[in-house]
Amino acid sequence: MRHSTGRHRRTRTLSVAAAVAVAAGAGGVYLGLSDGGAEAASSTVVVSDTAHLESAVRNATAGTTIQVRAGTYTPTATLKSTANGTRSARITLRAHGNEKVRIDGSGLPGGSWLAGIDGDYWTVQDLTFQNSPAQGFVATSSVGGIFKNLVTVDNGDSGFTLRGDGTSGNLVQNLDSHGNYDPAGHGRNADGIAVKFGSGTGNRITGARLYDNSDDGIDLWQFSSPVTVEHSWAFGNGRNRWGDSAFEGNGNGFELGGGGVAVAHLVNDNAAWDNTLNGFTENSNTGAIVLNRNTAYANAEAGFCFATGRARLARNLAVGNKGGLSKLGSSTVSAANAWDSGVAAPAFRSVDATTAYGARRSDGSLPATTFLTTGSTTIGTTMN
Repeated sequence: MRHSTGRHRRTRTLSVAAAVAVAAGAGGVYLGLSDGGAEAASSTVVVSDTAHLESAVRNATAGTTIQVRAGTYTPTATLKSTANGTRSARITLRAHGNEKVRIDGSGLPGGSWLAGIDGDYWTVQDLTFQNSPAQGFVATSSVGGIFKNLVTVDNGDSGFTLRGDGTSGNLVQNLDSHGNYDPAGHGRNADGIAVKFGSGTGNRITGARLYDNSDDGIDLWQFSSPVTVEHSWAFGNGRNRWGDSAFEGNGNGFELGGGGVAVAHLVNDNAAWDNTLNGFTENSNTGAIVLNRNTAYANAEAGFCFATGRARLARNLAVGNKGGLSKLGSSTVSAANAWDSGVAAPAFRSVDATTAYGARRSDGSLPATTFLTTGSTTIGTTMN
């Protein structure tokens, strides 16, 4: 685990000529530099072709902002960096303004990730990562990352991944991750978002749409610290859309652990529908997972499957799940949920999901919809 602090940084002061040279080496157009002092120098590099993008990511340092112009970029190797930003001098990789940028992995060698960040205090936003032979975007042992308004689509393994010990304080906001499928595993590994094989507190997922992936919407397998998941939707996962005769995708909407790790994830105000297994499941996680005001609708198995652990469920709504509203073990605490005695399930305003697939709002937040809303202030998701 790396430790990134604001102390004992070397002050970097560059002349204008030197600054231009640094920017040129990073393969872009230099736009600005801080005035020195106690903070690391900062620069903005605008890139407009693949070689410049690869170079800019490879050479990024604390304070670097990389702005990518509109277009499709096809790197020949994984876009990767081990550089650390700091709290006050982040490293930023983003689209230029409101331009549409697609980073495409169709030219990468088999088994390659499309992008891999092994550093702290990165901001990555407003980009699409598509057609990777393996994972679309991976952040390893990242501290303080902000990953916002991203799309990870049609990749050969999980679309977006947080992994490794020391993964802490990361925000994944307004992610669309869909159509991801691993042909080598016949679909059993490709999730919309995976937070796996690691530890670290303060990680939060909000505003995600995780759909039509070969395996699960979200998978928290063997991540041993609590993750907060809120205001997110997982739907249509686990269906064989690729004509794979040996297909092995699972299709849980929210798979909340597993692999012998007991951890109390926090899962609030989410929705799962039309998945081929459960809407929400502990997946053998015996920890005290907290689920509050979530909705499971029309999943092929149970709405909420928490049969072995100490999960605590309150004010959740389940309707029309073929495997039953819930499957709960004796150690599960269940109160004020739609299946509990004396609790009435409110009617949905709409069961037409069309608007849930629509364009996001201008700030990247989930689209407005009446789908699965009830108007209740006490039970079920708000769908926002």
